[in-house]
Amino acid sequence: MKDDKQFEKDSSAADSSADSVDEYLQTLGNEDARERRYYSQEQPFSVDEMARLVNEDRLTELLAQSDAFLSSLNGEIKDFDDEY
Repeated sequence: MKDDKQFEKDSSAADSSADSVDEYLQTLGNEDARERRYYSQEQPFSVDEMARLVNEDRLTELLAQSDAFLSSLNGEIKDFDDEY
């Protein structure tokens, strides 16, 4: 009996997985269906949720690091152009 329950569980998981793949493949040729599927997965965030989720200090630090990196990269590219 234990094997039967395990088989049913595995079979049901395989069915749902196969159903999802089949549904996805059917939407590939249908632009409207694909767009609906894409947007249905979006989760809108309220202003309060975004304020709670975003760490402004960390974001500012990351932006400063990215600016420094891009500036350094730009300098390296200019040096490379001058050398050759």
